[in-house]
Amino acid sequence: MLVPSLDEATALLEEASVRNPTPWVEHSKFVAQAAGSIAELDPDLDGTVAQILGLLHDIGRQEGITDMRHALDGYTFLKGLGYEGAARICLTHSFPSTDLMRTETAAGTWDCSEEERRFVDEYLSGVQITQYDRLIQLCDALALPSGFCRLEKRFVDVVLRRGFNEFTVLRWRAYLGLLESFGRSVGRDVYDLLGA
Repeated sequence: MLVPSLDEATALLEEASVRNPTPWVEHSKFVAQAAGSIAELDPDLDGTVAQILGLLHDIGRQEGITDMRHALDGYTFLKGLGYEGAARICLTHSFPSTDLMRTETAAGTWDCSEEERRFVDEYLSGVQITQYDRLIQLCDALALPSGFCRLEKRFVDVVLRRGFNEFTVLRWRAYLGLLESFGRSVGRDVYDLLGA
């Protein structure tokens, strides 16, 4: 998997935080911490790679305040640096199930052109979801800018900011499934592990 080093990922996030110093930066740090902690207990994952992906999953937010466009901006930025593995996480982190891997199922609005949206849909339809994708999807939902939280708190947070749509309950079920799956794979309650 093509990803930067942990030091480089940290530097990229710090540079991005100067461009758009909003709460997404702290959120990303908590996602990275959660991903690293869970991955350390999962025999199929590398904790450092998980941290790197967590740090960079929202890197597209450096472009300013956008909605779902941040996923495409992050992908474009990291792919341009040669980090395809980290770039893919920018696009996959918002889709907690293979059944939901379409832009129309997102919790937010795709504030980009139709051509760009078609690109994202085509990319998602051809991607093979990995355990790292699943891990960052889960950790993204377990982290607020203020720290770790239970999924239900994050569900309310997202609905208050972005609204409820026909896919919301399906997304919630997918996140709950990820929580249960990772709990089994690490042999521990994820909430207890994170102190959430």
